[in-house]
Amino acid sequence: MKDFWKGFGSALAVVVVCALISRTALVQQWIPWEYLPFEVGMTKSAKTNLIEDFLDRYYVEDYDSDMVKEGMYAGMVAGVGDRYTYYMTADNLKQYMQNNNGHFQGIGVKVYQTENGDVTVYSLMEGYPAQKVGILEGDIIKKVDGLDVSGLTLDVVADKMRGPVGSTVEVEVYRQSDGQNHAFTISREDVVMKSVESRMIDNEKGYIQLTGFKENTYDQFMEALKTLQEQGMKGLILDLRNNPGGLVRAVYRIGEELLPQGLMVYTEDKNGKREELICDDKYLDIPMVVLVNGNSASASEIFAGAAKDTGTATLVGTQTFGKGLVQRLFTLPDGSGLNITIQKYYTPNGTSIHGTGITPDKVVQLPEGYAEGDQIPEDKDTQLKEGINILNEKM
Repeated sequence: MKDFWKGFGSALAVVVVCALISRTALVQQWIPWEYLPFEVGMTKSAKTNLIEDFLDRYYVEDYDSDMVKEGMYAGMVAGVGDRYTYYMTADNLKQYMQNNNGHFQGIGVKVYQTENGDVTVYSLMEGYPAQKVGILEGDIIKKVDGLDVSGLTLDVVADKMRGPVGSTVEVEVYRQSDGQNHAFTISREDVVMKSVESRMIDNEKGYIQLTGFKENTYDQFMEALKTLQEQGMKGLILDLRNNPGGLVRAVYRIGEELLPQGLMVYTEDKNGKREELICDDKYLDIPMVVLVNGNSASASEIFAGAAKDTGTATLVGTQTFGKGLVQRLFTLPDGSGLNITIQKYYTPNGTSIHGTGITPDKVVQLPEGYAEGDQIPEDKDTQLKEGINILNEKM
C-alpha cells in the first residue's frame, strides 16, 4: 500500500507539472524546470509564448514585436537548409512580383547602397522620369518627400520612390561633382524593365544579350530577333553572362525559337514524378555561340545545358553557377509568401548541374583587371572575341 501511494504521488506530480507547462506564465513563476529530473516537452505555441514572455520581461530595449514574428517565420523556413527556399514578407513579395513582371510604377532609377549606407543612383532607365528631370548617375539620394532617408534600408528607400502612375514624388539628391543638393519633383510612370539588348556585330553576325528571364523577356527577345533577321543576320551570339535566371516558362519559350525539336529539360519532384519540356520542329537553324560565366544561373543554365547537349551552339566563357533547382511561389492569406524548391532539373542528357555548373566547350577567361559582372569594353572582351572567331568558323 505504501508503494501504491508513493507511485500515485509521483504520477500526480507529473500530471500537475504537465498541466502547468501549458500555462507559460505559471511555469516561469512557479516551476524551476532546470531542477526537474526530466526534460519537459513543449508545444510550438507554448514555446513561442514563453520566448515572447521572456523578451517582454527581460529584453533591455523596446522592440518591434511584428519584426520578431516575421523573423520567426523566416527562421522557420530557413531551417530546411536550402538558400532558395525562403519566406517573404508582404512587402518583399510585392517587390518580387514586380521584378518578375518586368515592370513597376516609379521613376526609373536603379540604386545600390554603399557600405556607409548611402543610397546611390548607379543607372538611369533611358526615357523615364528620373533621367528626364536631370538626375545623374552617382547622385546620392538624401530625402524622399521631405523624409531624410539616412539609415533606411535600400528596399525601403526604393519603395518610397514608387507609387501610382501620375502621382508625384519629391526627391532630393547630393551631387558629389558640385558638392550641392538638388531637389526634383518627379511624376511617376509605368516603368518597363529591359532584359534584352541587341545589335549587329557586322553584316552577318547578330548579338543578343539576355539579363534575365521575366514575363516580358520573350516579347522583347522576339522583337530583337526579328530586327536582326531583317538586317541580314546569318549567325547569332547569345550572351547569358551575369544572367541569374528567372521564369522557366520564359526560357522555354525562347528555347523553342532557337533549339531543335526534342527534349529541352526535364524535372523531378520529391516523389520522382518527371515533367518534360519539349521543343517543336520550328526553330531558327543558324550557327550560334552562347556566352556564359559564373553568374549564369538557373534558367540561363537550362538553355545553356540544352544548347550544349543537343550540339546546337558552342558554349564560350567560364563555368556556370550551378543552380539545378526549380522553385514555386506560394502566396499566404496575409499577403506574405513562400518560395519553395519543388523540383530538381536535368539537361537533355540527364545531367544534374546543381552545385557544379556547366563547363563551356571553350573556356576563356577575362583579361587581367576585369571581373565577372564588370562592364567590359568590347575591345577588351576576350570571351566575345572568341565567340566571334568561333562563329566565323561555323559560318
